[in-house]
Order: sequence, then structure tokens, then C-alpha cells
Amino acid sequence: MAQELEIRNTNERVKLRSPWGAALLPIITLGIYHLVWWYRINRELRDLGRAKGYDLGQNPMASLLAAFPGGLIIVPALITYWRGGKRIQGAASLAGKEPINGFIGIVLFFVIPPALWAYIQDSLNGVWRSEATSLPGESAPAQVEDHMPPRLEDHG
Repeated sequence: MAQELEIRNTNERVKLRSPWGAALLPIITLGIYHLVWWYRINRELRDLGRAKGYDLGQNPMASLLAAFPGGLIIVPALITYWRGGKRIQGAASLAGKEPINGFIGIVLFFVIPPALWAYIQDSLNGVWRSEATSLPGESAPAQVEDHMPPRLEDHG
């Protein structure tokens, strides 16, 4: 289930979504969820950009239309993912987070698109945790666990 957050110093909202949901729901819904998701993340990026004074996209509807029906002729879909990836990298840089890797994104786009969608959502979740706060009366966003093994100095 997605957790709604508010971008600091604005009334704009973003959602922490499951990367698994971003990867699998488009398959289950025959692509409908993907279109909704693509529009919403582009809208959230636009809102973050406006809040921070950066251009992270201006027209989420154009991004959606490039994905479908533009994707039927392939080139618009490539362009919207390319530009979307650049916006996501920009948002990660603003938040001081590790940006998505463009090479990995291109490979995933052509080989395993659902893995790309999960990769994008995971990156956005890190941005939202840094740049947004919980809505009044809701719990704080869950922090990402550190999956790195402890350093040797920590043992002793």
C-alpha cells in the first residue's frame, strides 16, 4: 500500500509506492496501472521541481501521451523514458541521493521493463523520504534498511 507524504513547504503530495507494485501491477492490469503510475510520478516530479525552483518537468500529460499512444510508434516512448530518467536523476541529486544509472535504465528498458519500473520507484522512494514529510496524524515514512554488512571496526 502506498503512503502519502507532503513535499516540505508545499501542499503538494507524493506517494511512497512499492517497487514490486510498480513492476507487477502493470502486468496484472494489462498496462493500465503503468500509464497511471507514469503520469503520477511525472506530476510528482513536476511538483517537487516547482517547490525547489528547478525544472523537473512541466507537463505530465505529455509524458503520458508519449508513453501511450505514442509508444505504438516506439520513438516517443523512448524519449519520454529518457527524459523521465533525467528528471528522476535530477530529483535524486536535489535530495542528495544516489541517482539512477542511465546505462542500467537503458538495458532494463529493452530487456526487463518491469525491473526498470521497480528501479525507478525505488529511487523515487528515496527522494520522497528526503524531501517530504508525513501528513498530520500519520506515521513517519519507513527508512530504508542498510543492507551493507557491518564494518570490521564496528565489531571491536
